[in-house]
Amino acid sequence: MRDFNEEPEIPSKEGKITNVLGLVLKAVNNIKPAKPKMQIKAPIRQTPNAGQKPCLQGFYTGAELMPRMDRPPQDPNAPGASGKAYKAVNLSPHEEKEKDRGYEKHCFNAFASDRISLHRDLGPDTRPPEYQKFKRCPPLPTTSVIIVFHNEAWSTLLRTVHSVIYTSPEILLKEIILVDDASEDEYLKDKLDNYVKQFNNLVKVVRQNERKGLIAARLLGASVATGETLTFLDAHCECFYGWLEPLLARIAENYTCVVSPDISAIDLNTFEFLKPSPYGQSHNRGNFDWTLSFGWEALPDHENKRRKDETYPIKTPTFAGGLFSISKDYFYKIGSYDEEMEIWGGENIEMSFRIWQCGGQLEIIPCSVVGHVFRSKSPHTFPKGTQVIIRNQVRLAEVWMDEYKYIYYRINVRCIDLDNIHCCKSMCK
Repeated sequence: MRDFNEEPEIPSKEGKITNVLGLVLKAVNNIKPAKPKMQIKAPIRQTPNAGQKPCLQGFYTGAELMPRMDRPPQDPNAPGASGKAYKAVNLSPHEEKEKDRGYEKHCFNAFASDRISLHRDLGPDTRPPEYQKFKRCPPLPTTSVIIVFHNEAWSTLLRTVHSVIYTSPEILLKEIILVDDASEDEYLKDKLDNYVKQFNNLVKVVRQNERKGLIAARLLGASVATGETLTFLDAHCECFYGWLEPLLARIAENYTCVVSPDISAIDLNTFEFLKPSPYGQSHNRGNFDWTLSFGWEALPDHENKRRKDETYPIKTPTFAGGLFSISKDYFYKIGSYDEEMEIWGGENIEMSFRIWQCGGQLEIIPCSVVGHVFRSKSPHTFPKGTQVIIRNQVRLAEVWMDEYKYIYYRINVRCIDLDNIHCCKSMCK
């Protein structure tokens, strides 16, 4: 052991010089014979990646983001005009029966919907001004809007289509794809095909010959889509001003972001559209419980603090799944939907888990507002019974939840008895 009381050895000046010269000579000898390489070269000009769109600086102008079609002139006194409620009074016995049939068939007031214009506007744009600016670089991608329907009311389906056309910039809206999940109503066959001809191939109808459900229908729509992104909507929606641009802008920033609009309620009885506040508003995000059912919750404090202003995306654990946009490349990169899930139920939670566990993030974009008719129950039957929902949830648990699936099974004991659950866990790799 060294005695620290001894005087330390201090190298001589000559020794220091010798050591430094040795290091320099070693470094020079390690340089391959190329004295010119010791000169500073000009930097290599970086070129955009192949396929990357050129873009200008600044913001899109209103003229650039004009829709393909303008709404026809609006009657401010028409039923439901400007998103107002339609309240029928003094109905005749015949009208009362029609109203009751509409509720029974569609689980919303189809009588009211049928009396509201397919072209109605939603009044002035009440969003804060900062919601309405979009950078040109990176450029906004195009989208294919995919709408699945099964025995949908004529007025809600076509109002959804017209709403998309009147509020979507022509340069961004590649097409609207209506996917018929084996509807039985005659008005959704030849009559619908003839109606959409007026849009000159902007609106396309594809059909499933047998009822396969939402998941298979969306996959069919995606398979024929030509847009750079896919935007899924339900068949009873109305789009507010500037709803599409914020969704596509976020995907342009990060193609692994899967984004949902801020969903506003359209009253199922009066079809009143709940408009956004011009002063900002409190927001909700999606969650789930141990039955793997979706629910809403207020934003926690840490998420409110993370967001610097009202334009910031909201990170959400899950989403409702009916209305969202996703990069088409990313959709297929993560395996799209689970094709073994049947009809409807659980696919939104499954997609939420898939996105978060496959390198993506799920967000709600407050600048984008879309109205949706929320029904208290589904009007549709399940060809194989409601047992398919439980089967879908079991597939979800087996594929994505690892050891946490046992919590689900403890709470939902009957699910353990389901047979023939074949899950491929390689899909999340």
